[in-house]
Amino acid sequence: MRLIGLILLATPLLWSQVVIQQENSKVVVNIDGKPYTEFIYGAGVTKPYLDPLRAATGTVVTRRYPMQTTLGETTDHPEHRGVWFGHTNVNGFNFYANEPSFTTPNRGTIVVRKIDKIESGKKQGNIQAALAWLDPAGNTLLVEKREMIFYGGKSERTIDFDFRLTAVGPVKFGDHRDGGFSIRVADALREDRTGLMVSADGCKKESGCWGKASNWMDYSGDVNGEKAGIAILDHPSNPHHPAHWQARGYGLFAANIFGLREFTHGQIADGSVTLKPGETLHLRYRVIIHSGDAQSAKIDAAYAQYALQ
Repeated sequence: MRLIGLILLATPLLWSQVVIQQENSKVVVNIDGKPYTEFIYGAGVTKPYLDPLRAATGTVVTRRYPMQTTLGETTDHPEHRGVWFGHTNVNGFNFYANEPSFTTPNRGTIVVRKIDKIESGKKQGNIQAALAWLDPAGNTLLVEKREMIFYGGKSERTIDFDFRLTAVGPVKFGDHRDGGFSIRVADALREDRTGLMVSADGCKKESGCWGKASNWMDYSGDVNGEKAGIAILDHPSNPHHPAHWQARGYGLFAANIFGLREFTHGQIADGSVTLKPGETLHLRYRVIIHSGDAQSAKIDAAYAQYALQ
């Protein structure tokens, strides 16, 4: 009986861990002993991404296409893979809509050169990776250091993202609406189904939120009978904060610091960002997968805490 008691006491500690493991050309993240997400890269992947994201209950809250085909799921925009970072115009090259199946001639690729660190832990886990942004000829435009910290929780899941992009030669991120830190949510969260998109400033839906600046944006709705949502928080240290949002009712939302002219219809002359050789663009974001909606999940309070970090 004493042995059984010790096992029962030990089990919650083991199951509270964030466990991260390398598996071929992906890194797998498990939380509370269950699958959470995977960081996917390698041959045929033109920009690394996380897929899928799951709520604390295990419910998938991001769209699975094109990684897998699910009956009844939409099949538009195959470049929208889970959670990713990219941009349409970097020195004229497209690091956003750059799928291998596309025929546009100016497609760049973002490749993982090395997984620098994998760390599991009782409360959080960490992935650090070295990446390169390559033009179609294979020349390196940017070297990137990316860190992702994964946190467990009773009713939510949180990921902190840290991007450091250093220019090899002169680099210009041009003003364009398609780019930045992006998520494609599960179809159940689309506006034409159960979803509602809201911002820190109170805008609602694509009609009110597209192109607007805000500290955060949240998408919530009913997924397989479960009320759940995803929030992206834009850290106040980011350039052009608060980010303007590529907020689409069909399930895309992205914190985009570059597309200011397009988002404001010319009221802001230019949102492009130029780096000299050796200069670094540093960006930070937090993603919260929560139960309920933005109000019940207290995203405002979560942002206030994040802004101090």
